[in-house]
Amino acid sequence: MENQNKLKISLIQYDLIWEDAKKNHQYLDELLKNHLTDIILLPEMFASGFSMNVEHVGEAPFGESFKWMQEKSKELNAAIAGSISTKENGIYLNRFYFVCPKGSIYIYDKKHLFSYGKEATVYSAGDKIVTIDYKGWQIRPIVCYDLRFPVWIRNTKEHPYDLLLCNANWPKARRNAWISLLKARAIENMAFVAGVNRIGVDGYKLEYSGDSHLFDTLGEDLKVINNHSEILQFEIDKENQNRERKHFNFLEDRDDFYFG
Repeated sequence: MENQNKLKISLIQYDLIWEDAKKNHQYLDELLKNHLTDIILLPEMFASGFSMNVEHVGEAPFGESFKWMQEKSKELNAAIAGSISTKENGIYLNRFYFVCPKGSIYIYDKKHLFSYGKEATVYSAGDKIVTIDYKGWQIRPIVCYDLRFPVWIRNTKEHPYDLLLCNANWPKARRNAWISLLKARAIENMAFVAGVNRIGVDGYKLEYSGDSHLFDTLGEDLKVINNHSEILQFEIDKENQNRERKHFNFLEDRDDFYFG
């Protein structure tokens, strides 16, 4: 019987090909060939880069990149997660898909839009917390800028989770904030936190250094279990998490929040 206490997660940090979904799909096809894992987490807007050119990169809700995710999930027998620039009902959304190999789909629309980067001028914000149930794990998806807003991400009694997934296009100039916020979210929520970020230079000449990480329930940086520069793979253990939560019991002392 499959051990659902342990989960392998692969963070794919690569140099996104600017505004070219087909070439990004082809690159990932080669990169992920025969890769064995439970969850594959791709960077924010993995098919296009973090582009505000929505009329060019925006896809239908279950369009080309989503169909690629479905095919890849079945092929590798692994969940695949990432966000896509999506046009629905006349508006554009930075939409996170979590696609399971047996066909289940979870959708989260990015709540906090990066106004400094003009995202809020072309995209619309989501307003719903989503919890993914996968292999016995409760998983919370967020996208990039959401990471700066701890109330939205709080591990509450109403919306508990074991693992936070954050995909991003987070520039090298603010890499210290990226790493620090990932670690802080793990510590305050007593949850595993996986953060994937791209590398390379985008169409706006912004440089990205990757710095993808997976922190454990106490904020310790987990070690990569393979040697591929673009695939950072980790294994997490729920038994360890449960033991640490029970021992320290920090979550029982948390404050309640109201979203108004």
